[in-house]
Amino acid sequence: MTDTPPEIAVVIPFFNEEEAIAPFFAELLPILQSLQRSFEVLAIDDGSSDRTFERLAEIQANEKHVRVIRFRRNFGQSAALAAGFEETCAEVVVTMDGDLQNDPAEIPRLLEEIGRGADVVSGWRRDREDLFLTRILPSRLANRLIGWVTGVRLHDFGCGIKAYRGEITRGIRLYGELHRFLPALAADLGADVREIPVNHRARTLGTSKYGLSRTLRVILDLLTVRFLSGFATRPIQFFGAIGLPAFSVGTLLLGWLGFERIALGVELGNRPIVLLAIFLAITGLQFLTFGLLAEMMARTWHESQGKPVYVIRETLG
Repeated sequence: MTDTPPEIAVVIPFFNEEEAIAPFFAELLPILQSLQRSFEVLAIDDGSSDRTFERLAEIQANEKHVRVIRFRRNFGQSAALAAGFEETCAEVVVTMDGDLQNDPAEIPRLLEEIGRGADVVSGWRRDREDLFLTRILPSRLANRLIGWVTGVRLHDFGCGIKAYRGEITRGIRLYGELHRFLPALAADLGADVREIPVNHRARTLGTSKYGLSRTLRVILDLLTVRFLSGFATRPIQFFGAIGLPAFSVGTLLLGWLGFERIALGVELGNRPIVLLAIFLAITGLQFLTFGLLAEMMARTWHESQGKPVYVIRETLG
């Protein structure tokens, strides 16, 4: 790399895409060169078992703007994007899939939207070239669910082609399979997230790596994102909102039942409300305890890792 960071970095995860690599770069590089801006391409080989790395090495040997990162095994798309984000200091980071379904010709339009003030620009495959029942319908349902839970309303969270300001990607830590929620994670940092329609092409080379099996993982990861975005720095508010009402109601019921037994002589052995009161009191106490423990863990995490609890947009003077 040169001492001056490039203006644009394009991060592309590859996994068993040997057939698509040559035509992909034949399209991508001329478009980037036509921008008249400094750029680099980070190709991440996510533990491919075919000749993907060899094909990428051939491209890199003849193109100084291309860097290749090879994983020891398949770590997943989130890890591949995280590696790309950490390896570049570019002003703008563009992500896209390497299977030729994303059109590189859309990159200038993404950059134009960034130039208009957006922090994140997400592609929307409005006319999607995929099977309806196995790809399009589950995706639409997932997008509605993600938008409802996170509050970030996008038509197409799963579209691979996106553009980010560099400070946004450097403020996000990806793990698991959180890459599909990148716009929501960015919005949690205060990013201006926008969406534009992009061209989408049918897959003609290789085979898809996704299917209906991802649905359950999407739901579980969505719960993680919702908790992290809303309560990562204040977990006691999440657990307390459940525990305090339950504990209060259970304690009041137990107090009233004790009064009835001692003062009024009412038999309690055959009353289900006794078990309910005990259950509410114990469960509420457990939730409050969980909240306090989570609060201690959150403080330890932020203090030991030096993890900031705020993000500065800009500083004047």
